[in-house]
Amino acid sequence: MSPVARRGGAGFALFTLVMVAVFIGLGVWQLQRRAEKHALIAALTERLAAAPESLPGVSQWLKLDPARDEFRRVSFTATYVRAPDAMVYSAGSAVREDISGPGTWAFLPARLASGETIVINTGFVENTMQERELEDRAVAKLATGQPVTLTGYLRFPERAGLLTPAENRGKRLWFVRDHEAMASQLGWGNVAPFYIDLEQPVPANGVPKPGPLTVHLRDDHMQYAITWFSLAVVVVIAFLMWLRSRRIGRA
Repeated sequence: MSPVARRGGAGFALFTLVMVAVFIGLGVWQLQRRAEKHALIAALTERLAAAPESLPGVSQWLKLDPARDEFRRVSFTATYVRAPDAMVYSAGSAVREDISGPGTWAFLPARLASGETIVINTGFVENTMQERELEDRAVAKLATGQPVTLTGYLRFPERAGLLTPAENRGKRLWFVRDHEAMASQLGWGNVAPFYIDLEQPVPANGVPKPGPLTVHLRDDHMQYAITWFSLAVVVVIAFLMWLRSRRIGRA
């Protein structure tokens, strides 16, 4: 065998080894992701099913951690503020079984008896509200000036990505749940670093529509792992077939 052929064979063998290592590594990573996803689903399911707790005290707010505290179920009393609302466009929900199709989430600030302001996602509105007059939006009717007991889930702000459309300030319409940006632009003042996904109470007319959350996280990691492991096997088979063809050619 010529030196060139030997170098070519060694190069192909090295390439095969690298590709097999990469595919196996990706498969193992997917299995790890699957274990993490199952642990997350179990944790979220436990939090969502737990009895409501008291709202964390103000001194604890900055210590809250999304990994540990998101979706904690809480109950507290607050008064909706007469302030401009904000709508967040949605094509559906991954955590609400009763929500499908386009609409908006209606956000409104509420004030605790101690004076702090918490932003409430008061629920889903099937009509995107974009064609309605701002003063006619259903969420405005919640601001009665009377305290109300609210039960919901701690959530933390989303951040806009590179492809997220810019908010429409004229219609007070956002495309990401960034309640801190809403507060800044709509004059809600300083707000808690989290917002509340409202579970109850439900308005008499059902609009906006709050409700319980459920876990519906995609779990395709085993399928992806099998794909990567299969590719590793295919590469090995291709190399063995190539090696066999070379030996037959030399015979």
